Amino acid sequence: MTQIFDDKGVVHQGTLISASPMKIVQTKTTGKEGYESVQVGMGERRGKNVSKAVRGHTKGLAGENKAFRALKEFKMELGESKVGDIIDVSIFEEGDKIVVTGLSKAKGFQGVVKRHGFHGGKRSHGNKSAEREPGSIGSTGPQRVFKGIRMGGRMGGERISVKNLHIVKVDKENNLLLISGAIPGRRGTLVEVVAK
Repeated sequence: MTQIFDDKGVVHQGTLISASPMKIVQTKTTGKEGYESVQVGMGERRGKNVSKAVRGHTKGLAGENKAFRALKEFKMELGESKVGDIIDVSIFEEGDKIVVTGLSKAKGFQGVVKRHGFHGGKRSHGNKSAEREPGSIGSTGPQRVFKGIRMGGRMGGERISVKNLHIVKVDKENNLLLISGAIPGRRGTLVEVVAK
């Protein structure tokens, strides 16, 4: 994350995203597949690290002995789009409303204090080692744990969408986007940026 000053001297916080150009790998039409969409490939990695099926699917598009880092399909009207076309940051303009989707940071198995914000037990008066324990989990009548009871467990690593963000700045030469506010994931996370 970083910050930038606008023309009036007002500071805006935002997240800088490296948006490398994407290439259209496949188009789907209503007549053949029943809906319209485009599949795009982004980034690059060695071709030997992907299956033969994927190499055949993207043959001639990723480059010699190369493969795309990620393939993603977006439902949209095709218009003039065709296989081999490049999509880059020039499709965005400053002020565009966007939705950013990505995987949140995975934090592993966490207790109820960190995962759900429980206060824990008292820190004095005979409390020996139950400061961060969940406490009672319900009545004794049904003699079972109700579904949905908040307990310790795996935290993070979920698909999160952040809405009502906007583009603060577009750097077409370096393929960079400055997006207002925070977005999900750690550094290096692959995110989807979709115009609203």
